[in-house]
Amino acid sequence: MAKQIPPRFGLPQSRPAKTPAVAPQKGRGAVSQIVGRFETSFVQVEDDGWCQTGPLAQASPLLTQVTAETAKSILTRNQSPDLPFSVSLNPYRGCEHGCIYCYARPSHAYLGLSPGLDFESRIWAKINAPQLLRQELAHPNYVPAPIAIGVNTDAYQPCEKTWRITQQVLEVLHECKHPCGLITKSALIERDCALLADMAKDNLVRVAITITTLDTHISRTLEPRAASPQRRLKTIARLAAAGIPVSVSVAPIIPFITEQDLEAVLQASFEAGARSANYTLIRLPWEVNPLFQEWLQAHFPERAERVMNRIRDCRGGQDNSSDFATRMGGEGVFAHLIQRRFNLCVRRLGMVKAEAFAGLNSSMFCKPKMVPPRKTALAGQIDLFS
Repeated sequence: MAKQIPPRFGLPQSRPAKTPAVAPQKGRGAVSQIVGRFETSFVQVEDDGWCQTGPLAQASPLLTQVTAETAKSILTRNQSPDLPFSVSLNPYRGCEHGCIYCYARPSHAYLGLSPGLDFESRIWAKINAPQLLRQELAHPNYVPAPIAIGVNTDAYQPCEKTWRITQQVLEVLHECKHPCGLITKSALIERDCALLADMAKDNLVRVAITITTLDTHISRTLEPRAASPQRRLKTIARLAAAGIPVSVSVAPIIPFITEQDLEAVLQASFEAGARSANYTLIRLPWEVNPLFQEWLQAHFPERAERVMNRIRDCRGGQDNSSDFATRMGGEGVFAHLIQRRFNLCVRRLGMVKAEAFAGLNSSMFCKPKMVPPRKTALAGQIDLFS
């Protein structure tokens, strides 16, 4: 039985019930199809006790759908003072890795989809990304600046193996001698190792591998379709062996869930070949907050309230803070303790704090040799000014 209910500001209550309404699905991070904040109503399924099959019975596996999208633009620019890059490129919308903490989840609400299970099962592939990039780089007024690839959703998520959009983007940047950086949880990046190694010779690329924990049980529910922590360590080793500058991103740190692994992750990453590192404290913007709390109740009910209380201690008493000065590292005693632990461990290992794109070479940039014509909104019509 289902009924339509008007949502309260598009979000469920900030502190969910002790027992999640729906059991988590294997291979998925989100527990539910939470309503987006722009929706005016949503459907709530209720069990009336009569139906032995259906939505509340054993659910069939949720299949991933990848849809081709023709994007209008491909480079995104930001002026956020706490981000180490000003230009980014994301080949995909949504991410099958299903990381429950992903700050990009709320972006699916703009598509009229759920930031919950829709985000990790309804993926859009920007099939014209390489062509748009060529047009951007060929513009007479273009000034080269390092491009961050896959900072919103992972550029090497499973569908990249088939669609190869990230690979084509890298080929354009390689051709133009353009600096870039990548961050991923996927071993698929090893496919492009030769290309990245050639760019690294000219100081054009840096790679960050995200490792939240070394506990495979936690990782399997926290980021269910990403590579295992041990596989990511092998990726660090292979990239480093190829001469590609690689760092480890211990992000996000979640109190009492992954926080205890901080030093172990740094130690293992250093032994694998990472020579720089960074970290962030978990952020809970918009729909990520109730989704994360549902996940806590489903997988760690005995410590859920303790985790949230510690997060609030680091966010001025709130579940989340968007203050540029503190949103990445938090504030308060616990946040300062994490910062000190990180700094001491990095210093002991002889690592340095990752500075993202500082020092990448932009002086070798050259315009692309082949540039596709710009198109207007009318199919097939060439732009008057192309």
